[in-house]
Amino acid sequence: MPGKSIIRLLKFKMSEKKKRKIFVDGAITPGFIGEFIEKHSTKKDIGAHSIFLGQVRNDAIDNKEVKAIEYTAYVEMAEEKFHEIKEAAIGKYSLVCLHIYHSLGIVYAGGISLFVFTSSSHRKDAIKACEEIVERIKNETPVWGKEIFDDESHQWKINN
Repeated sequence: MPGKSIIRLLKFKMSEKKKRKIFVDGAITPGFIGEFIEKHSTKKDIGAHSIFLGQVRNDAIDNKEVKAIEYTAYVEMAEEKFHEIKEAAIGKYSLVCLHIYHSLGIVYAGGISLFVFTSSSHRKDAIKACEEIVERIKNETPVWGKEIFDDESHQWKINN
């Protein structure tokens, strides 16, 4: 008989076959994030969550202030890449749950544009998985941000 962690992984992988929508229009709301936390509070096999929230900053660039970022993506390719990143994390870490959401369209300074939520029986896997997923998203997905300045000019964002 397979161990409990193997059974959990198999159930998790089966649920991932129904690929969830990654992209949301506009900013990711605090209410949306709160619902995830509330839904997972009933799961008794979770000992830790790690949450990353990417927030739009109002950086000053060349004496202009960023008022928003307009996110665009090659959606079909990006969704495949997001799911590839998710599957790799599921295979590498002992996760109970993993969710990723990214904004498309305009997100104003202060708004949340990326939400990564990992859950595990133990904190180390949740934290390490969340960090790795965020780095891979920033480096590998075909999602672009156009910084819109307070004077309505713009430039394409460069990820650091």
